[in-house]
Amino acid sequence: MAKKVVATLKKQGGVEYVKVIKAFKSPKTGAYSFKEEIVTGDKAKEILKS
Repeated sequence: MAKKVVATLKKQGGVEYVKVIKAFKSPKTGAYSFKEEIVTGDKAKEILKS
């Protein structure tokens, strides 16, 4: 499935897109949940810093 996403992202005409997956830990249960986003390459580092 990842190969399909990467192939689709490269067709966007000059702008580099990146799929970002970030893990969050729930304060109540302690379980992890994941948030997936497709962003431009320059915003990926900014999202991962927070």
